Amino acid sequence: MAEHAPQLALSDVAARQLANATKTAPQLSTISPRWLVHLLQWLPVEAGIYRLNQVKNPRDVRVACAKRDESVLPQTFVDYDEKPREYFLNAVTTILDVHTRVSDLYSSPHDQIKEQLRLTIETIKEKQESELINNSDYGLLANVADSQRISTLTGAPTPDDLDDLLTKVWKEPAFFLTHPLAIAAFGRECTRRGVPPPTVSLFGSQFITWRGIPLIPSDKVPVEEGKTKILLVRVGDKRQGVVGLYQPGLPGEQSPGLSVRFMGIDRNAIASYLISLYCSLAVHAEDALAVLDDVEIDKYHDYSDTYR
Repeated sequence: MAEHAPQLALSDVAARQLANATKTAPQLSTISPRWLVHLLQWLPVEAGIYRLNQVKNPRDVRVACAKRDESVLPQTFVDYDEKPREYFLNAVTTILDVHTRVSDLYSSPHDQIKEQLRLTIETIKEKQESELINNSDYGLLANVADSQRISTLTGAPTPDDLDDLLTKVWKEPAFFLTHPLAIAAFGRECTRRGVPPPTVSLFGSQFITWRGIPLIPSDKVPVEEGKTKILLVRVGDKRQGVVGLYQPGLPGEQSPGLSVRFMGIDRNAIASYLISLYCSLAVHAEDALAVLDDVEIDKYHDYSDTYR
């Protein structure tokens, strides 16, 4: 039988037993940039209620250019909607449990409670962006007026489709919002037509644009059977656009609308933390929001089981 060669030096495997490994903080693959949250104007709400007052029959407000010698001017008044819509803040919440043994013994080099809270808060913020788009009450998609909905001309998103959206939200549009796959499909159509879209830098990242308006990606825009939607949004209170709503001054407030409260330790030595995020969204005028429906991202592939 062949003899094993003699070991001439300490092996790597044995040497590693004396070495300290550099440990990363836990990486959470579901974290996204959440551009929508950054692009909205956020308004503080008193007592969790936001009443959207609007003018009733705005076209009935009449004025005229009078002649110099005309002594009688037209009379008018501005009427208000007697039953304005009220928005109530929605809660995204969970309870985080951490055994005290874990936090006592295994918090070096990374604090276990801090990391558990960080990862849970990131997940809650991801859910917040999803609700801002998809909530059946206040979400963007649920609040597009019928007159502000259009369909694609060819299936794949084209420059003509985005131009049609701009006719719906032509008063100071802020950004398009859609799934990253739709942006890729739009880029292909632009390249095919020989009109590659320019880019703009926002928040240190590059975004493609159309007519100077950036296309903002979000994986929360739903994809079903290879089709998705493209939204065009005007933002801001003064522009009568879309605004985000939050509750200020919460106990244990960590950031606007987000609070973390320690709930105590039970008899099983489990420490509990209540994490709550209160938010909503309001569309000030119908022409602040429009959507392009039935956008084909890839007619040869079904992504319905892959994306939310």
